[in-house]
Amino acid sequence: MSAEYATFGLAPAMRAGEVLADGGHQVHRDFVDFVVDGRPLLFRLSDLDAVSPLASDVPPAVFTDQVRALLLEAKAPLPGGRYVIYGCPECADLACGAVTAVIERAGDDYVWRDFAWQTGDDADLELNGYRGIGPFRFQGAAYRAALYALLDGDAPARRPRVLLIGPRVAVLARLAAALSTLGIGADIARDVTGVPAEELRPYGAVAFGPAVGAAERAAVRDAFARAGAEVPLVGGLAPVVPLLVAQIEHALDRGPEERRRLRGLTAADGTAEVEVTSSCRVRLTAHRLDRLHRTHTRQVFDGLLEPGRHRVPLDARAVKGQAFLVARAPGSVLVAPVGR
Repeated sequence: MSAEYATFGLAPAMRAGEVLADGGHQVHRDFVDFVVDGRPLLFRLSDLDAVSPLASDVPPAVFTDQVRALLLEAKAPLPGGRYVIYGCPECADLACGAVTAVIERAGDDYVWRDFAWQTGDDADLELNGYRGIGPFRFQGAAYRAALYALLDGDAPARRPRVLLIGPRVAVLARLAAALSTLGIGADIARDVTGVPAEELRPYGAVAFGPAVGAAERAAVRDAFARAGAEVPLVGGLAPVVPLLVAQIEHALDRGPEERRRLRGLTAADGTAEVEVTSSCRVRLTAHRLDRLHRTHTRQVFDGLLEPGRHRVPLDARAVKGQAFLVARAPGSVLVAPVGR
């Protein structure tokens, strides 16, 4: 094993939820990701939809136990000194599969080695080992400082909440219900006149319905500014619930932009341009409104993209009229109108 050190850090990350076309859903998860040598460790696993054990929606005692386990202050949960590094975002059941690794001490240092995909008590390194990932040797002081900071108040925020502003209550009610199934709380209001500052501060984002005018949006923005709350303001592109969900998911992403898998999305003249920062699976879904304001949804691309910018041709039938494009990759989501 090389004696060369790797740097260890932590950064907020998100597994974006999604309303599926068949009526199902994928839950929203906020978690803390591991950053190795300045890059999220999850990015080395190109097509993995997973979260670390350091998630915001686990009970505080469980979160603390997970941190202490990574510090080797608790017994390894799996045979052979193995720990779960990433698990299923829906149920965290080992049977669904997890990325595990041996964590051990080497003097004052910590070593992560023998990464593997595991679905039972024992890991088969020959069959399911991640060759080319690790071993990583972390300086003990920096490693402990990063993890102990989570116990001192740097843990991810609890269940996110969104304030929905607009006059079309029926649309907002459907949106709130969809967000709730993903694990995102939502409240509906016509405006925020007279709302105390302490009631505004907990919101992670504000979303405006398409019918909300510029003056009303400015008043809401000013109210949050007076409350000392800096939250992203989302202008709803169209009354299409999956589209609005995607916009809100993007707004709730607290991770640094330079550590997001999706960096850019534009669509015009029958072509989408997507920029990704690491090898990953990308799905493009088109939502359009016809002349009767009916919604049509079609998946227009699903494939593995390498880092860089990519041009993807779009089916003209999927984006005619008023159309919008949603790009999803593990942990990232972007939305863009389709230009002409």
